[in-house]
Amino acid sequence: MTSPIELAVMESFRKDVEAFKPGNISFYSSGHDMIASDFIRSAEVSTPILCRRDFSLGERILSSVNATQKAVSCNTNLGMILLFTPIIMAAEQGYENIEKLTTNLENTLTLLTKDDVNKVFEAIRVANPGGLGSSDTNDVMKTPDCSLKQAMKQASERDSVALQYSNNFSEVFNLGFETIKYFDKRWNSVKWSAVSCYLTFLSSIRDTHIERKYGSEIAEQIKIKSGIIVEKFNNSIDPKILLRFLKDFDRELKTKNYNPGTSADLTAASLLVYYLLKT
Repeated sequence: MTSPIELAVMESFRKDVEAFKPGNISFYSSGHDMIASDFIRSAEVSTPILCRRDFSLGERILSSVNATQKAVSCNTNLGMILLFTPIIMAAEQGYENIEKLTTNLENTLTLLTKDDVNKVFEAIRVANPGGLGSSDTNDVMKTPDCSLKQAMKQASERDSVALQYSNNFSEVFNLGFETIKYFDKRWNSVKWSAVSCYLTFLSSIRDTHIERKYGSEIAEQIKIKSGIIVEKFNNSIDPKILLRFLKDFDRELKTKNYNPGTSADLTAASLLVYYLLKT
């Protein structure tokens, strides 16, 4: 029997693909040599692994990345897997309310082991995300000499996914989750609320995937443009009427091969928190 946590994980993966996130892949738009079905297939093979209670965090992440590579032969979900796994493990300890979930998440991150960091670094090497680059301290291409939380803290300035491990997922809970909760109540649509969440991240934080690949100036330009779009989007009575603006922005980003993947990953994690706390 599928557990409530597993159902929430799968629904979060699915809703992320249903939401039109300009510059990313969805049922509305393919791109970057990937299509929406790649993400659904990735979700199907990784969700049961992510929810294996007998696996450590590192085992869940590495096994999920390996299963994804075998299923679709590309990196569709590394960032989501990195964000989902500690949230899932926290939820396994109880998620009656947001306070319980955040406390359990903090405990989960504190208890990560050296084996976890070894397996997470290996998973990153297997997925080989674009714009990875190198670092003077704890480069993922080398054997780590610290805890996972320390490694993520050191990477937090250049990676918003790593930052979540350092600040107990502050952006996910305080920005993403709150945005989805507010707009789902307003529009009665998790899908369109996820679009608002994505645009909110994109307009509030320079997308670190873009920044690593193309530099801070390009990332800042996209952030500013997103701010104009999210204001129109969030002020609309019916978000569907702004679909043309989303399509234009999507075309503009993909023409230049800009993929705001970090903002999409943060949105997916926010969806997971929302679905967990909604049950």
